[in-house]
Amino acid sequence: MKIVILDGAILNPGDVDWGPIEALGEVTVYDETAKEQLAERAKGADVLLANKTCLRRDDLPILDSVRMVGVLATGYNTVDVEAFAERNIPVCNVVAYGVDDVAQHAMALLLELCRHTSQHTESVKAGDWERAEQWCYWKYTPLCLEGLTMGIVGFGSIGRRVGELAHAFGMSVLAHCRTPKNPPSYSPFAFASLDQLLAGSDVISLHCPLTPQTRNLINAKSLAKMRKGAILLNTARGPLVDEAAAAEALKSGQLRGLGTDVLSKEPPSRDNPLLSAPNTLITPHIAWATVKARQNIIDLTAENIRRWQEGNQVNVVNGVGKA
Repeated sequence: MKIVILDGAILNPGDVDWGPIEALGEVTVYDETAKEQLAERAKGADVLLANKTCLRRDDLPILDSVRMVGVLATGYNTVDVEAFAERNIPVCNVVAYGVDDVAQHAMALLLELCRHTSQHTESVKAGDWERAEQWCYWKYTPLCLEGLTMGIVGFGSIGRRVGELAHAFGMSVLAHCRTPKNPPSYSPFAFASLDQLLAGSDVISLHCPLTPQTRNLINAKSLAKMRKGAILLNTARGPLVDEAAAAEALKSGQLRGLGTDVLSKEPPSRDNPLLSAPNTLITPHIAWATVKARQNIIDLTAENIRRWQEGNQVNVVNGVGKA
């Protein structure tokens, strides 16, 4: 079996092990693959694996040997899953590979927005403490999380972990999801409508998938429904947020702060309004990037391939071969 990895560099710059996939067949790894390189590199491949390389309907004629596609991520909007389903080619993703990683990143953004540790560190290094008139000083008043309310939009495995962490910090938790069930054991906790969550939360953390219904879920209208001075976190998908509306809310003070690991276009163009918005933290889509999480992606992808070989495929996102 021939397995081709189209863009392996971002997943594995050399600190994780392709071994579990290499044990399943002949593996070729490319750092990146441009569209014009796809035909040559995919020739003869039984399995194509990709992280961000787009695979569209018009690519199908040159993928005549491909029998399975694996997405080296949870999100699969880079693949035209319906087109591959028409060819009876299963598309499989990996899930729950970095639950703790993403949840911790969301909390790291929140703590930085509340405590301003990096800004105060730079201030001290610049000599501000030496020049201070008192024994301590602060450039931004810290915010304590205890007693505040965390609103979580999307209550899957990552959303639930964020809820647990928020509870550990003494926060109450509200959650909004399509199918509210299995409430956690901690308290205070409640499921809520989206409007209830927007109005009742001091911090709102996004953990829902990107769909036509959730695109620009956070927009001028929903921002106006939030408590003045709320904090918004996004470690899910960039297009969940209308970035221009969020930038205006940050400038007006409707939002106290924004912490995001994702943007609508990645990498961003220089005219992205969030790049110049106040009280904004932006990390370059790295919540998933720990060694542990990236190795989990490889291990889970190998399991997806093995199960497909056995005729018992899992994590299929386009319905092909599902029982």
